[in-house]
Amino acid sequence: MPNHPVFAMKFARVYPLYVQKAERKNRTKEEVDRIICWLTGYSQAGLQQQIEQESDVETVFARAPAMHPNCALIKGVVCGVRVEEIDDPLMRRIRYLDKLIDELAKGKAMEKILRQ
Repeated sequence: MPNHPVFAMKFARVYPLYVQKAERKNRTKEEVDRIICWLTGYSQAGLQQQIEQESDVETVFARAPAMHPNCALIKGVVCGVRVEEIDDPLMRRIRYLDKLIDELAKGKAMEKILRQ
């Protein structure tokens, strides 16, 4: 999926949508941040820096300090596609994040979301 439009989207534009989705279900911005930091290895300051720099989604994942080793345990369907069957590594990472935010919005416990 080279040059997929989502790769070029500004993460600063997508991030508030994740927060809104969580807050609509009585979850918090802090929980969204915790999920993003767990998945990507960013510190809170590093995540904030990516947002402020208006990095695109591809850059945010490319600069991620370290994808969590348990991210391979994230399974399920996002947008009608099984995340574990996505071939493109970047798209799979994006869908991992989408899946985790979906789980948060559905009320799943943080320990289960973070595969602990």
